[in-house]
Amino acid sequence: MLDIKFIRDNANLVQQAAKQKHITIDLPKLLDLDEDRRKMQKRIDDLKAAQGQANNEMATASDEQKQAKLMLLRKLSAEVKDLERIFSGIEQQFRTQLLTIPNIPDAKVPIGDNESANVELKKIGTIPQFDFELKDHLTLGKTLDIIDTERGVKVTGNRGYYLKGAGAQLELALMNYGLDFLRQRGFTQFVTPLMAYDEFFFGTGHFPWMKDETFKAVDKEKAQNLIGSAEVTLCAYHANETLKVTELPKKYTAWTPCFRTEVGSYGKDTKGLYRLRQFNKVEQVVLCKNDNDAAWQLFEEIIKNAEDFLTSLNLPYRVMELCTGEMGAGQRYKRDIETWMPSRSLYSETHSCSWLGDFQARRLNLRYRDEFGKVQFCQTLNNTLVASPRLLIPLLEMNQQADGSIAIPTVLQSYMQGKQLIKQP
Repeated sequence: MLDIKFIRDNANLVQQAAKQKHITIDLPKLLDLDEDRRKMQKRIDDLKAAQGQANNEMATASDEQKQAKLMLLRKLSAEVKDLERIFSGIEQQFRTQLLTIPNIPDAKVPIGDNESANVELKKIGTIPQFDFELKDHLTLGKTLDIIDTERGVKVTGNRGYYLKGAGAQLELALMNYGLDFLRQRGFTQFVTPLMAYDEFFFGTGHFPWMKDETFKAVDKEKAQNLIGSAEVTLCAYHANETLKVTELPKKYTAWTPCFRTEVGSYGKDTKGLYRLRQFNKVEQVVLCKNDNDAAWQLFEEIIKNAEDFLTSLNLPYRVMELCTGEMGAGQRYKRDIETWMPSRSLYSETHSCSWLGDFQARRLNLRYRDEFGKVQFCQTLNNTLVASPRLLIPLLEMNQQADGSIAIPTVLQSYMQGKQLIKQP
């Protein structure tokens, strides 16, 4: 969320940012509501001041004057009550409109409407040449009896899948290796809820923009939703709290199932394990001081974690700087890591690294007290470390052997009881 004073002072910049991100906003309505609420708040404050003055004068007033003062106090009290009721409605409308305003892209972000304007920053690793006919991950999975999409679709419909046997073991190996990888780099591991209230989806900037992409959970008391990332629950962990500056930065990770409706992807990436409604992910979330230089260093740290992870798996990848039109509403700056997938004959997104400034913290009321005792909003960052089964695509395809088996990367073998190959049963 942006500070309303910043919005007032930079209305053209805010409107431009929304346009660049392809987000429709009603800025005049927001500013009108802001003006109405400020005027009404001043009127309420003036009336309360008059109440206070009348109360103070009661002590020295005559009996006749006291009666007049009492009548005045009753009148002022009724007027304040009516205005506060009206103010509450305006404030609610104002808050709703304020939550629709996206973050401002950093000056480093390329301007553009779609992925054609993204900038390739680097490529790492060599795409191998195979001297035999390559199989895609689904063919490999079926032959080795480790992936079953037919029964997955039978049980859960579109984009359903099962991992079984060595396929399930390989995914668990990836997840456990990912958690160990981050623990060794100073991250605290969590087991988080898989559901959260609406307020925390609004708080992390997933709502109102991603409501259609979120599965609803039935709760008679209060609306909840299944998470599409541990980003929601890890950021919400300190919502409405004031931390000590000495506690920052906080580096958190969690391995969770994730759920997304993929409502906007009809007919897109329907084959294979690339775009799914349920998957598993190890996420990195960082909370830090409201200092852009410190946040940028942490951004570089968490994207390096993902790069080092891919390098340890011997997977070629490239890093892309995303343009304004490809960024989410809350992101100030974003890079994607795309891993080479032989069956797709291209690099495809496996990681998204985001710097959100204090956008989420303002919405979550996530603050800290700085070295001088001043209360400030934190900044937040996040990045994937591993998302599966998506990362299984290059892992299986890049490590296939001429005889149809799959070589297990060295760093994962200890997580699979020393197994070096997945062979046909």
